Amino acid sequence: MVSEIRGTGSKNSFVGSKWLTLNMDDDIYLKPVRLQTSQDHLEYSLAAERRRIRLYHEDAYNNLMEDEYTLNDTEWENDNTKISTDCTHVESIELVLPPHANHQGNTFGGQIMAWMESVANISASRLCHTHATLKSVDMFKFRGPSTVGDRLVFRAIVNNTFQKSVEVGVRVEAYNCEEWTEGKARHINSAFLIYQAMNTKEECIMFPRVKASTKDAVRRFCGAIARRKIRLARKYILSSKQEKPISHPWDKGNQTYLIYNNVATLTVLAANHGWEPTSTMENIRIFTSEENDVLSIKVEMQVRVQSKQAYLLLSDLGLRPNWDLHYLSCKVIETAGEDDKIFYFTCPPVKQSKSRDFVALMSRRYPCKNGDPYVIAMRSVTLASYPPSAEKLRSEVQCAGFLIYSRGKDACQVSYLNQLTSGIMPYVEENLTGWSKSIVETAASCITFLETAQVYTTLL
Repeated sequence: MVSEIRGTGSKNSFVGSKWLTLNMDDDIYLKPVRLQTSQDHLEYSLAAERRRIRLYHEDAYNNLMEDEYTLNDTEWENDNTKISTDCTHVESIELVLPPHANHQGNTFGGQIMAWMESVANISASRLCHTHATLKSVDMFKFRGPSTVGDRLVFRAIVNNTFQKSVEVGVRVEAYNCEEWTEGKARHINSAFLIYQAMNTKEECIMFPRVKASTKDAVRRFCGAIARRKIRLARKYILSSKQEKPISHPWDKGNQTYLIYNNVATLTVLAANHGWEPTSTMENIRIFTSEENDVLSIKVEMQVRVQSKQAYLLLSDLGLRPNWDLHYLSCKVIETAGEDDKIFYFTCPPVKQSKSRDFVALMSRRYPCKNGDPYVIAMRSVTLASYPPSAEKLRSEVQCAGFLIYSRGKDACQVSYLNQLTSGIMPYVEENLTGWSKSIVETAASCITFLETAQVYTTLL
């Protein structure tokens, strides 16, 4: 295996125990790394995976940006308090002096990063009118070197806000003495930094919505959405935390509590104010919410069918394989009444793994009063008569289900919600980064199924 490093300018690189000088026009081929211990093999494989993720990040971003993002969010469009991102523009100039550079005269990367963070912090603080705190760094990209005597121009501006966080983009251009008078610039750095702001109670404040007034601002606005989707996917897909068991044993002593918890958890999840739109179409909108290190998704579907009809069709999980390709089979294995049943269902394999199976309690409820939704809630339970098998991967559902709101005589809004677990993540992870549109396709199939079933019912 041969690793390749291409150098521009003259800089040093440390490999193993030797320093290599990279010349401007030379390609330096490094010798393969000798792996001696099991730890060496582990670090080697992890380095290869990190490189793959870096390359994947750029492709995923391009995929998301190719889909022209249109925010058909009525609440966002009707918000007259949106602030233009232009008012958050900050520009700063720094002169690179000898203390800012190494012995070869190249500016320290850490020094440039510190200057970039300072100007980005001012930009974020202009929006929230208080001190902003750096939460995370999405990317620092070094495009070229700078040297002693260069004038560095730092430009920062808010790209987008996500309720309790804001993304600030920073661009750095370098001028030498001749370029400064001629106005020629070298683009040497770019970065995207995520900020939060706290109130006196140490709680994260809500950032105001922003609007993009120029073509470049729209590009940055959409780019921030794409990067956030990738961050969420990266955080939860790569998480190594071991989940605690979600399922509780199903027996006569705890049935009432499990049923109550099933309905209440879904209702509370739907009432969460942290839903952020990630994809919007004419009849389908997709939202995500991140709270207490738990990622949830919500899919809203506008359906031309009576709400009661949709409720009856969706609560019959035996019909779900007809419209949801993620279900292979579904059957009732125990009942606790007409509206509370335990189902066993199987799902197809993902990425050459085994098929998955679930044992889940389904609780459905009629509206208590006008304006309330129909509720179809699901969560995993443990049933002694259906233990895990070696042929399938037993997975769990933490909280999932449908809320169905009436929107007139022959129309309703169907909201599907799911708190993602490690067992569910493989089916949606590529949707988060734009590599798949299976969520949209499944939602469209659900709409077609409900509306077609309504036609059949009318004919009968």
